[in-house]
Amino acid sequence: MKIILSSLCFLFAVFSGLAQDSTQISLDKYVIGITYTPPFVMKENGKWSGLSISSWDLVNRELEKDYEFREYPDLNSLLTAIEKGEIDFSINPITVTDQRMKKMDFSQPYFISHTAIARRSGSKIWTYLSNLLSWNFISAILILVGVIFIFGFLVWIFERKANKDEFGEGAKGILQGFWWSAVTMTTVGYGDKSPRTFGGRFIGLIWMFLAIIMISSLTAGIASSLTVQNMQDEINSIEDLGRFEVATVQSSSSLELLDQYNVEAKKVVNAEEGINLLLNKQTKLFVYDQPILNYLIEQSELEDELEVLP
Repeated sequence: MKIILSSLCFLFAVFSGLAQDSTQISLDKYVIGITYTPPFVMKENGKWSGLSISSWDLVNRELEKDYEFREYPDLNSLLTAIEKGEIDFSINPITVTDQRMKKMDFSQPYFISHTAIARRSGSKIWTYLSNLLSWNFISAILILVGVIFIFGFLVWIFERKANKDEFGEGAKGILQGFWWSAVTMTTVGYGDKSPRTFGGRFIGLIWMFLAIIMISSLTAGIASSLTVQNMQDEINSIEDLGRFEVATVQSSSSLELLDQYNVEAKKVVNAEEGINLLLNKQTKLFVYDQPILNYLIEQSELEDELEVLP
């Protein structure tokens, strides 16, 4: 099932709302705020490049204006600079939200994408094995073995003297009682051992009916261990994110979206930090803009370790 958490628009320019007529700037030299956001704004060998940089170059062929880029360490600092009027505008990919529209003006969007979720990739086979090796499943098996031993021991108590051929003395006899109890529970019915005394048969009768219930419960427990965790890992709506450890970028539209649905999230400075949290297993999910997540994962060759949910 395809999940679209929210639509976002990458903008060519974000003008400060504090300017008197910010959409009609006529300065001799523009001060353009940017922050590293691949693949839209990147810096290689001291030179800025990327989709947003190329788009600005196309626009400036018509404007023929002098300009300078002013770099900011993160998105939060860039947005603060826009609000305070420290820069004329920004060409970074910034999502239009209601809160931001109250503080600044936006150009028409030129790139539309979605908020996406990145998480660690996992083999379904390993998931099933990890569920089987979970403490809940192992504890259920241990309880079952304990019950089998108890009924085998009780039958041995009654049969150890009257039926020495099938239930001997000592530790060997106790193991034979355990064997009889396990065979009876699984309804295999080898017939190599059977209680002869009234007490042994009475215990056996109780165990036969009780074993049916326990086998049904065990089957249900195995099915639950294999499927419940997988169901809990499914994400069908934004509300489902509340079950996971979530991280996102500070001051991003993804954070506003999560706050809107009361989903607690760990805040990071940039997308690279969020990717590192996933790799180091310090968070379960990283929510951010889809094209940025795809680019960083592909550039870092992490396709086998991380996946972006559509």
